[in-house]
Amino acid sequence: MRHFAVIRRASMVLSVLLVAALLSGCWAIPRIDLPQLERGWPDLNPEPATPPAPRVERPIELATATPRPQLQLIPGAAGDELPLPELYQRVNPSVVNISVVVQVGADTLGSPFPGWPQFSDPDMPDLYTQGQGSGWIYDTEGHIVTNNHVVEGATEVTVTFADDTVATAQVVGTDPDSDLAVIRVDAPPELLSPLRIGYSDDLEVGQEVVAIGNPFGLSGTMTRGIVSALGRLLPTSSSTTSGGSYTIPDIIQTDAAINPGNSGGPLFNLRGEVIGVTTAIESPVQGSSGVGYAVPASIVERVVPALIADGQYQHPWLGVSTINVTPAYSSVLNLPAEQRGVMVVMVADNSPAAEAGLRASSETRESDGVQVPVGGDIIIGINDRPVSKFDDLISYLSRESTVGDTVVLTILRDGDTLQIDVTLEARPR
Repeated sequence: MRHFAVIRRASMVLSVLLVAALLSGCWAIPRIDLPQLERGWPDLNPEPATPPAPRVERPIELATATPRPQLQLIPGAAGDELPLPELYQRVNPSVVNISVVVQVGADTLGSPFPGWPQFSDPDMPDLYTQGQGSGWIYDTEGHIVTNNHVVEGATEVTVTFADDTVATAQVVGTDPDSDLAVIRVDAPPELLSPLRIGYSDDLEVGQEVVAIGNPFGLSGTMTRGIVSALGRLLPTSSSTTSGGSYTIPDIIQTDAAINPGNSGGPLFNLRGEVIGVTTAIESPVQGSSGVGYAVPASIVERVVPALIADGQYQHPWLGVSTINVTPAYSSVLNLPAEQRGVMVVMVADNSPAAEAGLRASSETRESDGVQVPVGGDIIIGINDRPVSKFDDLISYLSRESTVGDTVVLTILRDGDTLQIDVTLEARPR
């Protein structure tokens, strides 16, 4: 089992687990619910998908992203790749240390013994935990980008600049579903040198990158690595009513050393441009294991302006749970071995998918002793873009769609190819 460690340092035994969230219009099905026949029988793994959620009866207001202010970009930060010492000197002053205080109420302590009543003494004073993370200067107005899980639930947020100047910050906006947040400080203009955002779509596996942050509170630490993989899906550990979770698509995987305290810090290309925001490591010991993850700049560019303007970002929502159609699965479905797509196994009540008439799996079929869902619509395209796996669907919804858009899904149903219009709504909160 993979263990995702959120990169945040706690200073007390009683700490609040602040987890990374995710970005998609779909949910992830837990390991015990449905198989994904990705590697054939009998090695089965689940595939992220979308569970039902109650419809929220309220007007849908699309977050309006205001144009980014004219930035005082760091001279020479773009262009040719820089020697590492020069790159560090140019960008490190724009990376900050973020310290937070989170109040832990006495009624949240729970019980130390299974089956015993939880502690709920109203006279017990509240406890506090401290945490640390990283962030980087977004504009000359004092906006700083970090992770949602760094500031989630914080009662106090303090920013320390590279020259040790300390400033109190206010949380401007948060988005758990992309694990991004924006805070703001009032600081002298000379400290507010925004970083340039690069194009994460141009990244290649093997490309060199560097991360700068505050691992274990060690400010201004730079580590070097490569892009290990692209297009990863990062699930959240927060549960939903169905036991699933959303996922952040297009995640950058890197082997640059990332440790607790790096959360929210920038991942740079060698031109000194931010191409990602470090958000998680995959390690059973919450230390660097050569597998780190960063939210790509393409998501940052969509979400952050909305957080500054409206305090939140509204994600387009389809409202389905799916499972990948693989060679092994296609044989169970009596489809050609080369057929790809995602089969709908669940449709959320009152969701856009339900209103459009998408059909979910209605029965299961046994294969090699495993019950697998059959009978659902198989999505093979969205707006003329092929969908061969879940990653394709979730990436399109995240990158190419907004609330209110009508998308055309190409589906297979009972041997026929159909096209269905679906108008996307805001994801329920």
